[in-house]
Amino acid sequence: MTDLPFGFGPSDPDDANRKPSDPAGQGNPFDFNQLGAMLSQLGAMFSNQNASAGPVNYDLAKQIALQQLAGTGGTGIGFAPDQDKAVTDAVHLAEMWLDPVTSLPAGTRAVQGWTARDWVERTLPTWQRLCDPVARRVSGAWVEAMPAEAKEAAGPLLSMLGQMGGMAFGSQLGGALAQLGSEVLTSTDVGLPLGPEGTAALLPANIEKFTEGLERPASEVMVFLAAREAAHQRLFTHVPWLRQRLLDTVEEFAKGIKVDTSALEQMAGQIDPSNPESIEEVMKSGMLEPQTTPEQQAALARLETLLALVEGWVDVVVFDAVGERLPGAAALRETLRRRRASGGPAEQTFATLVGLELRPRRLRAASALWKLVGDQHGTEVRDSLWEHPDLVPSATDLDDPLEFAERLGNTRKALEDPMAELERTLAEEKKAEKPDDNSPEA
Repeated sequence: MTDLPFGFGPSDPDDANRKPSDPAGQGNPFDFNQLGAMLSQLGAMFSNQNASAGPVNYDLAKQIALQQLAGTGGTGIGFAPDQDKAVTDAVHLAEMWLDPVTSLPAGTRAVQGWTARDWVERTLPTWQRLCDPVARRVSGAWVEAMPAEAKEAAGPLLSMLGQMGGMAFGSQLGGALAQLGSEVLTSTDVGLPLGPEGTAALLPANIEKFTEGLERPASEVMVFLAAREAAHQRLFTHVPWLRQRLLDTVEEFAKGIKVDTSALEQMAGQIDPSNPESIEEVMKSGMLEPQTTPEQQAALARLETLLALVEGWVDVVVFDAVGERLPGAAALRETLRRRRASGGPAEQTFATLVGLELRPRRLRAASALWKLVGDQHGTEVRDSLWEHPDLVPSATDLDDPLEFAERLGNTRKALEDPMAELERTLAEEKKAEKPDDNSPEA
């Protein structure tokens, strides 16, 4: 048994390059700077628990996300001035083209070009709101599953377990945010209003990577994406209930999570209390995958329908605005439809983390419905459906857009001329009561 400290090894007697005056082991010197950095990071992880009151260590999540982005070159402090101007000009042009095709006025109060680092920092408050309910349910299930005597014996260890769980969840969230930050093209790219209200933001570096395989001019792609961002901002700014309804539905889904506590016994044998990474590995394994309840299924259906309606409206309005102006508009439209429908690795990571997928599964059906309503009743009637949540189409309406458009037309007629509608209704009732001439009673 050796008395050498951890991290040091015995000298190699066969090392011919070592000078006699060198201390043993200096042929492969220990990196004290690396050790110091590691210990500092570990200390920061635990000390930040006080700053991150809650079920998730968001300070750690942010730190890991920025570190991973730095490793891929995604945290640049800025970009060339011409890119910044290109973002502003693209959004300005897109707003001009959107004005004639929608009755909703511009909702953009600020235009910004973001780096991936900016995206992480400025969307983190919204992610905190979305992730907290999930983390509380998961961490609470660990404690609830413990027998009373075990809880009493654990004592202060329960607090440590909560800290380790918060670190594990924060670590996984940080990785997901880093992936998303390196992929998203705009602040509304995942269908949710993640950024500050009224701020249209595009990520030029990510757009440049996205453009590489499209065989379209970079300026054309930038304007198309700017139109999508501007259309989202019109909707989220001038439909007051929409932003809150989307986030509330995600929260409602998350709060109903129930963890199968029978899996905790199996999990206990796979966790090493001295190794926080073992908790993260268990979380990634799906062992604690939530069991979907009927209430959650209903919330998920509402969320998917609302996401599809938002993305479908944006899809139709943007194509009306740019379809005849940008030669590659149809190809870009189809590319983004498929991109949203399939989701990337980052969205799949988020689905594992929060328990739901931010994909508008019925995007094409919603687009067809909005297009039909606009063609038959005009853009003002189409956009007026956003005035109240009870007016927007339902999942059933997506199944039969023709019936919805016809019903909408009858409803509008009744509102515009109630007396004529009353006379029509009375005439139909009278006709229904009149006996058939061929009936036995006639």
